[in-house]
Amino acid sequence: MANSEHKTENVAAVLKVFAVLESLVEDRRASLADLAGRAMTSKATAHRLLNTMIELGYVERDEDTERYGLTLKLFSLGARSIQDRSDLLWAADRVMAKLSRLTGESINLGVMDNIEQKVVYTHKYNSHYTLSMQSTLGKRNPLHSTSLGKALLAWRDPKEIAERVAAMSFTPSAPQTITDKDKFLADLAATKIRGYAEEIEESEAGVRCMAVPIFDHLGRPIAAMSIAFPLFRFNEDKKDEIAEMIMDLGREASESLGYVERDLP
Repeated sequence: MANSEHKTENVAAVLKVFAVLESLVEDRRASLADLAGRAMTSKATAHRLLNTMIELGYVERDEDTERYGLTLKLFSLGARSIQDRSDLLWAADRVMAKLSRLTGESINLGVMDNIEQKVVYTHKYNSHYTLSMQSTLGKRNPLHSTSLGKALLAWRDPKEIAERVAAMSFTPSAPQTITDKDKFLADLAATKIRGYAEEIEESEAGVRCMAVPIFDHLGRPIAAMSIAFPLFRFNEDKKDEIAEMIMDLGREASESLGYVERDLP
């Protein structure tokens, strides 16, 4: 019984640590009171946790404002954890840079979150325009409402698609978010047939996105690349041209990773 209670206390402590870390990621700088509130714990407990994280080098305290912030040590851990994706980042960066130069629009790279039904933004090129979609590296968005998510999912094994779709909540986040499972499955089928995914105000009002998968040497969709337009700047007459452009560049990135098109069923 005592051992079980000890485990429960340990889990609670870990949850509080991550609540503090996630708060500092979102807010950049926060007071002790704010962090205690976010972690749903007392100031005394939050203070002990923060002092430990300061000693470990993950958190720093501004003596003038008495606010806390993250150091670059956490970033260093994240950077080291994606070293095995260096080939993907190298292959994607070249074509993303090219797509950015050709269009001037926001370009994003996303990978599948293997636990939640979400896409994680891992690389980006900001738009050349003042009015544009802004993405945050590390941000997670639902698969069902993003062109990146659709591109990552549409080429996967039907069994995996069915399992992931069954786990989705289909929560609306914009005016045109798909909230029906059958409609979403039909959208995925259409995506695979035309060769690219698209969404219009499904993730964010006033924004239209198109995305393509990037395959590895085994023909698995390990990432997706998207281009985002404000609706007012999208030229419908150039849609086919843009689609061909992004599909060609997605294919180029895939081929640099050893992908051969006939590998796909």
